[in-house]
Amino acid sequence: MRLPPMVLANAEEVLREILRFAAPADTTLSRFFKDRQRLGGRERGAIAECVYAVLRNKAFFTDFSGSGSGPDMRRLVLLGMMDAVGLEALPSLSPEETAWLERAANIDRKLLHKSMRSNMPKWLYEKLVAQFGEEEALALSDALNTAAPLDLRVNALKASRDDVVAELAQAPITATPTPFAPLGLRVHKKPALQNLPLFKSGAIEVQDEGSQVLAQILGAKRGEMVVDFCAGAGGKTLALGAQMRNTGRLYAFDVSEKRLSKLKPRLARSGLSNVHPVLIAHERDAKIKRLAGKIDRVLVDAPCSGMGTLRRNPDVKWRQPESAIAEMHDKQLAILDGASRLVKGGGRLVYATCSFLNEENDDVANAFVASHPDFELVPMSKVLEEQKIALEMGDYLKLLPHKHQTDGFFAAVFERKKMAKVEKAVDVDASDDAE
Repeated sequence: MRLPPMVLANAEEVLREILRFAAPADTTLSRFFKDRQRLGGRERGAIAECVYAVLRNKAFFTDFSGSGSGPDMRRLVLLGMMDAVGLEALPSLSPEETAWLERAANIDRKLLHKSMRSNMPKWLYEKLVAQFGEEEALALSDALNTAAPLDLRVNALKASRDDVVAELAQAPITATPTPFAPLGLRVHKKPALQNLPLFKSGAIEVQDEGSQVLAQILGAKRGEMVVDFCAGAGGKTLALGAQMRNTGRLYAFDVSEKRLSKLKPRLARSGLSNVHPVLIAHERDAKIKRLAGKIDRVLVDAPCSGMGTLRRNPDVKWRQPESAIAEMHDKQLAILDGASRLVKGGGRLVYATCSFLNEENDDVANAFVASHPDFELVPMSKVLEEQKIALEMGDYLKLLPHKHQTDGFFAAVFERKKMAKVEKAVDVDASDDAE
């Protein structure tokens, strides 16, 4: 069944705005659809997938558009829409446009010039080649330019993974267990989950398997004091709270009230009562000082370039300038230093990013160890063995989509030496600030 012609006009309109890169693509799309309530679900899906196809393949599409006739934006939309829904589902086109699209469809993109095949900005592709070598850089680029599957995390406080698989099958939605995260499920189609009883009851949450693994390697236990230092909307916070079996005390720190507000409905569904969201001004906030030296485990999922999430957010590679990467390094190190003050002797600190770039990962971890003699690196191979996660790693966790079918993630685990001096904590209960 062909899409109506107005879909192309709407896709052109929103794509023109998104390619200004003034805001995240998903934010712009959400606002666009909110203002156009008459668009049906099929039309919205086609427009969104068209936009993301253009963002993933922008280098190739822009180059190939030069071989056609007509307005540039229409040619980009036609290429994106063909990628999203197939040529047969497009509205009726002129014979010239149809022939032009058929020519594009028959191109073997693996035979393109390597930098164009990567569909990366020149500076980013060069970084990938320098870090991984050309062959692996292309394999990584190919994976990053493919849409991610939908991963779910089962809330063990409310259901077992087997029970969720069986209930999803009745929807009918096919879900398979993820290989590394013990409570993860992978759904290869993208069904609407919001109306499912499983979702409404808090039995499932949307969370990439890599993100689930990050929460797991923190090793949070029953009755402990734990901090999720950059909690955001709380995906890892909820996973940690369930690991703790709803015991102990789990602080969710963030500098954004807007992000923390998104945690509230998820927290209500989860059934957790051990989570305490805390709005902080910065990594040296007095609320942090009050807990200095008292915390068993701290997770720092630091602000980063987000390059590991390009399967989901392909606009990031075009919006992010090269200069931002160097700026991130200093910010990440400052946040990690601030969070480290919370950790008690024998406690653990996990530094993580959703990036694969060494400047944000290895370089930050190495700089932290060099400037904090009271901490020592715990090899990731040891941590994964402790948590019974079937992954082979060296000192650090490095998840990559072309190898592990997750988003790109990095993590390093540090342990505070038991005899190390910890900044004296102010003997004030932080609970007043934490509610």
